[in-house]
Amino acid sequence: MISRYSDHAANERTFLAWVRTAIAVMASGFLVEKFDLFLELAAHSLAGRPPSALNQAIGDGAGLLLILLGGAMMVVATIRFRQVGQDIDAAETRPGRGSRLDIALVGLLLALGTALFTYLAYTVAHRLV
Repeated sequence: MISRYSDHAANERTFLAWVRTAIAVMASGFLVEKFDLFLELAAHSLAGRPPSALNQAIGDGAGLLLILLGGAMMVVATIRFRQVGQDIDAAETRPGRGSRLDIALVGLLLALGTALFTYLAYTVAHRLV
């Protein structure tokens, strides 16, 4: 049996939760990119107006940003998982050092939320004009 198995299992569950979140963020980026293309084509065919290059660039940028943020979340979560695993196995007591990585993960999620809000606000404002 692995020593401190329950601690390692909790660490792994936390890591896998971050991986699932990162995959969802990356999938959202893909969907934003493809759905934006669909909206531009629908506007062209229904309203007869040509697709806006600026809208397309913003949609592309938002989708790529989400994919990059998801990848960064996976990298940070992997580093955190390894560090916590080493801390669990260490004989001596160490001060908690994962807080910086936790703040980095939260910062990535805040950047994601801000990017999505900005993109959606721009899209809605542009469609109302």
